[in-house]
Amino acid sequence: MPDTIVILDFGSQYTQLIARRVREQRVYSEILPHDAPRAEIERLKPRGIILSGGPSSVYDDGAPALSDFLLDLDVPLLGICYGMQLLAHRLGGRVEKSSTREYGHATVHIDYAASLFSNLPSPISVWMSHGDQITALPRDFVALAHSDTCPFAAMANPTRQIYALQFHPEVAHTPQGIDILRHFLFDVCGCAADWTPAAFISSTLDEIRTRVGEARVLCALSGGVDSTVVATLVGRAIGERLVCVFVDHGLLRDGEARAVVNLFQNRLGLEIVAVDAQARFIDKLQGVIDPEEKRKIIGAEFIRVFEETAHSIASAAPFRFLAQGTLYPDVIESRGVGKAAARIKTHHNVGGLPEDLQFELIEPLRWLFKDEVRAVGLELGLPEESVYRQPFPGPGLAVRILGEVTRERLAILRAADAIVREEIERGGLAREVWQYFAILTPLKTVGVMGDERTYEHVVAVRAVASADGMTADWARLPHDLLARIGSRIVNKVHGVNRVVYDITSKPPGTIEWE
Repeated sequence: MPDTIVILDFGSQYTQLIARRVREQRVYSEILPHDAPRAEIERLKPRGIILSGGPSSVYDDGAPALSDFLLDLDVPLLGICYGMQLLAHRLGGRVEKSSTREYGHATVHIDYAASLFSNLPSPISVWMSHGDQITALPRDFVALAHSDTCPFAAMANPTRQIYALQFHPEVAHTPQGIDILRHFLFDVCGCAADWTPAAFISSTLDEIRTRVGEARVLCALSGGVDSTVVATLVGRAIGERLVCVFVDHGLLRDGEARAVVNLFQNRLGLEIVAVDAQARFIDKLQGVIDPEEKRKIIGAEFIRVFEETAHSIASAAPFRFLAQGTLYPDVIESRGVGKAAARIKTHHNVGGLPEDLQFELIEPLRWLFKDEVRAVGLELGLPEESVYRQPFPGPGLAVRILGEVTRERLAILRAADAIVREEIERGGLAREVWQYFAILTPLKTVGVMGDERTYEHVVAVRAVASADGMTADWARLPHDLLARIGSRIVNKVHGVNRVVYDITSKPPGTIEWE
């Protein structure tokens, strides 16, 4: 097992960003709820523990508390923002409401340049976000830094290996934040930078072989990078006992079904069974408008198709396992990792699975972010066009049609989406833009075409820049490119007379509209 840093989530909007920043240093990190039991933390054998920030005050009723055993684990601790206040409060310091709330950029002066601040200039620019602050340090702690309005912007007890920051080192607005985290990871915790794609592949293949034994595995295949990497990993681990099942649910983009079958049969050499279930899924979605219900219907129907397919192709040895490409963001958004984390939306392969699932799940990528999956794919030698295929939701176009999914509306969206993808790729922006697609809205507007009044659909275009899908900013596409997209859609797609561009970032929006 690689050296691990455990991140305890106290409800911060930046908790997942802390995990990413740690992993960028090739150190494995895992997020657990703030009240995770001792056995769960010890199972990971952490080299260090980071306490995230959070929106609470240590004096609030029901505020997340610091588990007593954390101070007895004999591993370094790093508290960030609320995490710092918890440590101070628990260890006898004083935390009070600040007369001046600090939110945004601040200048911090370093008072003690050793440990976390080694070789850093003073002052440094940081990102603050707090209403409470520490006004008296716990016994045997020293001040590491201060700002004009915060007397203790950082503190430490080097003997007990407890460190804390009132600001957020994980955000881009703290330019030296990565240096501070590196000092904690390598100088304080003594971590090795051994979280690499090659190491992940080696350990994952061993885990799959151990768990599967001589059993057979079905792989839920979409053709995206996630399921392609999963299929390749499982195939290398168990060989011919893997069968990939590709379900054409009728909700794919133009030409996608043919491309997926060709990739797996002719380029990757994996056994694939293609199932045409278009009519079945579209019938199930008839009259359904609520996006959560759509996702759950599609997720449950996927599993039923897999079960029926497994039964039809099973020989003397039935399929025991189902492999699928669940990622860490899927888990976070569907369930959250702690009691303070809200469910954003159900992902079809997490919250949409039926309770009476007939398979045991294998999810080798469950703890990876998208860019980490791509790095693993390249290490596996997969074609670049597969590795860098833009993310596509499991429920497909069903969650890009607002309202009821019908064959007519699918045809409109497919045609519009094909134009969006073609123009962005032709413009050489496919690698720069994380995701780009069309959405069919439930709106109709008045227009004029050929000197006649029209009353037709509105199509929205969505393009975002992101590293991992957890946060995203709307892509600043060139105006002439947007003009070509809008003109082609209105002129070529029957039933559309207006195109709009979405300029919402994530947060507050999500990448998909549903």
